[in-house]
Amino acid sequence: MLTQELVQSIFDYEDGNLIRKKGRDIDLGIAGTLTPKGYVKAKIGNKAYPIHRLIFLFHHGYLPEVIDHIDGNRSNNKIENLRSATKAENSANQKIRTTNTSGMKGVSWHSTNKKWKVAICKNYVPIYLGTYEDYELACLVAMEATDLYHGKFSAFKGTQNGIR
Repeated sequence: MLTQELVQSIFDYEDGNLIRKKGRDIDLGIAGTLTPKGYVKAKIGNKAYPIHRLIFLFHHGYLPEVIDHIDGNRSNNKIENLRSATKAENSANQKIRTTNTSGMKGVSWHSTNKKWKVAICKNYVPIYLGTYEDYELACLVAMEATDLYHGKFSAFKGTQNGIR
C-alpha cells in the first residue's frame, strides 16, 4: 500500500522533483518520465504513479481524489502548485481548449443572432449569462462570472484573458 512513510523512505523532495535516495539498486537521481499528456510518472516497484500524487502524499500524508495544478502546468510539481480539489473544481481550472475559436473561456460566437454568447458551468450545470454584441463585454462577463462561481479555482486567476 502506498503511504507517506514508503514515499519518504524512497525519495527526497527538492523543488518540485522527487530524488531517489542512495542505497537502492535502481537508477539514482531525479525520478520520473514525462508522459505524452504532460504529466511526470515514477515507478515504485512495478507500478507507475503520477509524481504530483507522490509529492502531495510526501508532504500531506494523504491522497485526495483529485490534485489540481494551480498554474495549469501538469509538469510543475512544486508543492506550492498542488492543491486538493474536487473533479468539478479541477475542471473549472482547465486551460482554454484547443477547439475554442473565440480565444476566451466561456465565450462563443452565436451565428444565428450574430452575437457573442456567454455560458459557464458550475458543478457541471450550465449557466447561461446572455448574448452580447461587444466581444470585450462578453469576455468581461465571462471572467467576472467565472471568478464569482469558481473562486480560487477560476481559470482566470493568474492568467491574462483566460490563456495561460
